[in-house]
Order: sequence, then C-alpha cells, then structure tokens
Amino acid sequence: MTDYPTTLDSFQQEEQRVVAQSAAFKKELGLRDLVLTQIVFVVGTSWVGTAAKLGPAQTVYWLLAILLFYLPVAAVVIYLNRIMPLEGGLYQWAKLGFNEFAGFIVAWNLWLLGISVMAGTGLVVATNLAYALGPAWAWLPQNRLVVGTLNGVLIGALILVTIRGLSLGKWVHNAGAILLLVTYGAVIVLPFLAVAAGKLPAYRPIEWVFPTASLFSLNIFSKMALGALSGFEYVAILAGETRAPVKNIGRSVLIAAPIIALMFILGTSSVMAFVQFADLDLIGPVPQALSAGANAFGAAGTTIAAIAILMLAGRSIAVLSIYFTGNTRLPMVAGWDAIVPAWFSKLEPRYKTPVNSILFVGVVTLAFAIASLIGVGAQEAFQLIDNAAGIFYAIAYMILFAIPMLGLRQLRSRAPIWLQIAAVIGFAVTVLYVALTIFPIVNVQSRLWFAAKLIITTVVANLIGALIFVAGRRRQRRVNDAASLRRDSPSNGV
Repeated sequence: MTDYPTTLDSFQQEEQRVVAQSAAFKKELGLRDLVLTQIVFVVGTSWVGTAAKLGPAQTVYWLLAILLFYLPVAAVVIYLNRIMPLEGGLYQWAKLGFNEFAGFIVAWNLWLLGISVMAGTGLVVATNLAYALGPAWAWLPQNRLVVGTLNGVLIGALILVTIRGLSLGKWVHNAGAILLLVTYGAVIVLPFLAVAAGKLPAYRPIEWVFPTASLFSLNIFSKMALGALSGFEYVAILAGETRAPVKNIGRSVLIAAPIIALMFILGTSSVMAFVQFADLDLIGPVPQALSAGANAFGAAGTTIAAIAILMLAGRSIAVLSIYFTGNTRLPMVAGWDAIVPAWFSKLEPRYKTPVNSILFVGVVTLAFAIASLIGVGAQEAFQLIDNAAGIFYAIAYMILFAIPMLGLRQLRSRAPIWLQIAAVIGFAVTVLYVALTIFPIVNVQSRLWFAAKLIITTVVANLIGALIFVAGRRRQRRVNDAASLRRDSPSNGV
C-alpha cells in the first residue's frame, strides 16, 4: 500500500475535504469546556489505588511517569493538533501522517478502548454506591443483575444525550469535572483534618523515597504512565465541533496538565494514609479512602463522605459520555472515507449528530458490558476489562508517537528534533506497558488463562479490524468507480 497522501498538495486537499465535511457541525466546545473535559477524562479514580501499591515511592514514580510519558504525550498532541486540527483527531493524524490503514487501525483500537472502558462503568458506579450506602450494601458490585441494569440505564440515557449533541453533552462533562474536583479536594484535605483533630498520628503528602526496581514496580509504573496519564489526544476527536481548535485544544492541555498531576500525586498519598496496602480496592480506592477517613469523625463525617462518594458516580457518568461521544465520531469519519458504510455518517437533521453511529455504539457497548461479567469475579472482571482497554490504547499510542518520528514525509518540514526525541521516549514507555500489562496485579483464577485471554482478544480484535478495512477498501473503490462513471457519462458531457 502506498503512503497516503503522497504530496503536500494532496495533504492539503484531504485536509480541506475533512474541514468541508465538518462544516455542518455546531461549534459547541470552548476553552473552559475543553479544560474541564481534559480533567474529568484523564483523572481516573482507580489509578491512585494502583499507584498506592508502590508505597512511599509513589511520588517518585509519578514524577517519572510525568517526565517520560505525560510530557511527551502533551507535546506530540499539541504539535499534531496545530498542523491538523481535524474532526476525528488521531484517526486523521495517522491517516495523513502514514496511510489509510494506519488511520483505520488507530480508530479501531480507540473505538475498542472506548467500548472496553464503557463496559466497566456499571461496575465502577455500583462500587461507589456500595461505599456511599455503607457496609450493608457491599454486595452491589458483586451482583451481575444490578451491574447489568446500571449499564443498561446509563447507556440508554447517553444515547438520548448524544443524539441531542454537545450543546447538552458538554454540560454533562463539565458537571462531572466539577464533581470530581470537589471529591478529590475532599480526599486530599481529609488527612490534614484528621491530623489536626488527632485522628491520624502523622501525614506526609510528599515522600522522597528512592524506588526499588522490580518487575512488579515496573508493571505499576507502566500502568501509571499509559493508564493514568493518557487521554490528552481524545478531545481532538471533536476538533470539528470546537471553537478555534488550533489554539484552544493546545491551551487546554497546558492548563489542565499541572492540575491533573497534583490530583494524582496528592490523591495517592491520601489513599495510603487511610487504607492498608493489603486492603486496597483497585476499583474504588478514592471512595474507600473517603469512607475510612470520615468514619473517624462520626456520623457527620460519614454523611459528608457519602455525599462526596456519590459525586464520583457523576464523574463516571461524565467519562462514559465523553467516551461514548468519541466512539460515535470515529465510525462517522471512517464513513466519510467510505471505509465503513456511509450509513454511519448520516446526521440527525436538527442536531447534526451521527444518529446511526450513536445507536450502533450503544448496542455494541451494552452487549460487551454483559459479556465481560460472565464467569469472573468483580476485581478480576475489572482488571480484565482494564488491561484489554490498555492494550488497545497502547497500539494507538505507538502509532501516535511514530507520526512525528517517521510520518508526515509529505510536508516540507519535519517535526523538530526535540519532539522526535520526546516521541521516542513515549514510544519506549508504551512498549514497556504492552510487555508487562498481561501480568495482573490482583489474584485471579488463572494467571496463564488471564494472559492468554488478553493476547487472544488483542490479536483477534485487530484481525477483525484488518478484515473490515480490506472490505472497506473494496467498497471505497466501488464508490470511486461509480463516481468516475457518472463524471464520464455522455449525459454529463453536454
């Protein structure tokens, strides 16, 4: 397959075609919306529990992850969005930087990532509810009927919100971000209050402990990097629905980055202050810490903690909405290129949203959510979903980092050398994640079978993606041939 496009002129023509396709969209997202979306999307509540597994060395590991992955991602995303501020984001960057196949495989893996993450949302919300309602409700996340019902209700509601468009959806994202900031603020402040009230003997939010290198610590580090500190590129999928995307998407990354870093480091310290290493809940470490810390303050503290934990459910819903929105745009832009049927690109007449793609993603997500709970416990189900999603994301990130390293050859100027070095570092961390992610960090029924399921899932999923692309290219050729026949028809020559 040849590079696509092959010249600067064809590169610019393809950009113009995508911009023309995006002209129908309402430009709903401003800088404030983008900053809040970055925060709520990147700051997951489970990663502070993962990092807490490292003990006092977590601060140094967070800083290493920021230096070796977080900053390279931010730099590459800002650069690529500046030269290609297009609806579809990374799909368009890979397509224009390499070729159509690279673009489709990126979109396919991002789409699978979204499906995998959304499938676990019911489990996360059920866990938050269990902590908020008290020990008597600990059975909620273990009950598949409850988790499945939550998934069904959430996905059904999001179908309606997403059809309505970002004029409504952005407020779901913004509200989730505000609830997350309030909750993280509570969990960060709680240890200081506990020390002042004599409920906690001592608390050091920052500890400079030199990390011990081991397979386990490298595993956790790679998850902190690619798992916790990824996501800056996701809002670029909505560039065609953003006001001044070249300026505002880059600025949103710069504003959100330090806030996100502090939330992760101080949030991990707070979890460690209240939860013993052996008792860490990898699904809900923040509600676990809030519940444990507030119990020392009696009924009033417990009530406040319950309210804060319920706020986290709002964050989960906001992230589900962001993933859902992005997942509906990826088939739409692939439909523009005739890689998937144009049916996916049909817009709702009033709200200008891809209604068919929205309905399709909703059905697939619900089916995947139900299938993911069959035959395993809650912690193992969460880890299986999380690890599979991470591998899909890693594949997309390897292509992302490869673009400034090896792609964009049709442009007159290459990416600056400092950016290429940053991309190489980010690529190396991503490869480390792929190599280590098949090792679960919780007890599972069979480590070998767990690893085998991940490998089989990844290989089969991408083979399916490749077959869809091959079928799409045949469809694309038929579309192009039909267009040529219409142009060459004698009736058009008069």
